[in-house]
Order: sequence, then C-alpha cells, then structure tokens
Amino acid sequence: MATSIVKILRVVADPNRLRILLLLKAEELSVAELQEILVMGQSTISTHLSQLKQAGLVEDRRTGKSSLYRLTTGNGNDVLADLLTRAEREIPEAVHDRATARRVVKKRQDKMRAFFDSVAGRLGKDYVPGKSWKSLAEALLRLMPPMVIADLGAGDGSFSLLLAQNAAKVIAVDSSAKMIEFAREQARRHHVKNIDYRLGDMEELPIEDEAIDLVFFSQSLHHALHPQHAIAEAARILRPGGRIAILDLAKHRFEEAREMYADEWLGFSEAELESMLHRAGFAKIQTSVVQKESEPPHFQTMLAVAHKP
Repeated sequence: MATSIVKILRVVADPNRLRILLLLKAEELSVAELQEILVMGQSTISTHLSQLKQAGLVEDRRTGKSSLYRLTTGNGNDVLADLLTRAEREIPEAVHDRATARRVVKKRQDKMRAFFDSVAGRLGKDYVPGKSWKSLAEALLRLMPPMVIADLGAGDGSFSLLLAQNAAKVIAVDSSAKMIEFAREQARRHHVKNIDYRLGDMEELPIEDEAIDLVFFSQSLHHALHPQHAIAEAARILRPGGRIAILDLAKHRFEEAREMYADEWLGFSEAELESMLHRAGFAKIQTSVVQKESEPPHFQTMLAVAHKP
C-alpha cells in the first residue's frame, strides 16, 4: 500500500531527512556510513532513520552485526520519487553527499578486495562457504544444450545423474552388473528417467553407430585393458561433429593403485592421449592438467577433449 502524502510531506520537511533519502535512493548504507557522509552524530542519524521507517519510506536488512538501510521497495509511491528528483536539484549539499558516498562505498569494496588479496592462491585449498566443485559442475552442465550423452565406465552412476539433469538422454555403460544395479536404484530413488543403463565393456560398446553427441570417460579409461580400442569405440558411436571428453589421471608411479583401485594403467601422459585420439580419427585435440592434489601421492587429473570430423 502506498505511503500517504501527508506522512511523506511531514517527514521530508526536514532537509537532513531529504539528504538521507537521496543517499539511500542510490545505495544501501549503514548508520556509520551515513554518519561519515553527513558528519552527524549516531543518535541524530538513528532518530531520522526511525522516523523515515515509521513513515514507511525506509527499510533495513541485517548484515552481520549492523544493518543496511535503503528506500522501501514496492510501495508504488510516485510522490516520493518526484520529491526526490526536485530535492536533488535544490539541496546544495546533494552533490557533495553523492561524492562522499562513493568514497565511503569504495572503502567497503576495498575491505572486501583486501580479504580476497589476503587469500589469493589459497581459494582452491581453503574452505569457502557455498563453493564446491559439485555446485560448479552442476551449473556448467545445466548450460549445456540437450544432447545424447554416453557415460563410459559409469560406475555407480553418480556422474550420469549429473549429466542427466540437462541431457536429452544418457546412456551409461559399465562392465559390473552390481554397479549397474546400484546405479539403476539411484536413478529410481531420484526419479530420473532419462538414463539408459547398459551392461557392457568399453571396448565393445552396446551402442549403435553414430548415435551419440558427447562421450565421457570420467576416470574410467585407465581401467580399460586396451585404451586405444575404447577410444576407437567412442569414435564409432559418435555422430559426425560429436565430441569426446576424457578425464583421467596423468601418468604417475603409484604402483599400489593397481591393487587399491583395480587400475590397469598408471594414468596417461598428454602425448599418449593425443596420439590415441589422433589414431582414432579425432580432430581439434586439446589436453591439459586441470587438477593437482597437494597430498601424496600427488595425483594429477588430465582433461582431453576432441571433435569427430
């Protein structure tokens, strides 16, 4: 409901309250910031804000230990907007107030910037609330156009569930019947219906020729007995113009991985991935290390992407 004209006129009769309204029209500000801009005491500023709140012209929101004040949104009152437009031209302090406000807000931005300067180089290592690789992956996957995607060596199906959120269809292939059973149960539990789970080998895929837009090997290629055969199979099932993405371990010497994780290969070098992709007929091949673990044995993750001509 719009604030009454009588209330507005009564409250804005004070030039200092008008100055506050003009400032809050442009930016949310705290009591301390208003003090600095207007060179007034805290009690004076607080009294003015209280009267403006009672008139329904100002609202606040908590941020940490203080509050930020702003003009009340959505009251639909054109009278106040018109008054502030006129006041901006008539109040001599308005120009100085705006300039001081910009400096005050810049201080707030500088404080935030100083924090990020202090943690530069550590953001990937330190805990940051709300930031996770899963959330970033979900955001990026939802930006992908709907496609038919093959998840080869799908394991428990967790990655397939991510892919399915924006895919036209996901065909998830794994050689373990128990993994397929578990993955299907996961999909049922999450009411996901666009994943087709198929029992099969990466080197003999139960997928017809040229049926797929995008092939993913997500930490699965190093389990293949013949990685070159698996990549050739990926080329077979891809449509012309389709893409392949391989996320796998960079070449390492942690022999225990063979027993601990049933790894057939101790990762791949960039040159090896490029060569296998080239021999399978892929073009526009790009490879890079995208993750380095800080803890021993310091595994590194390699990403290779390529197009089928």
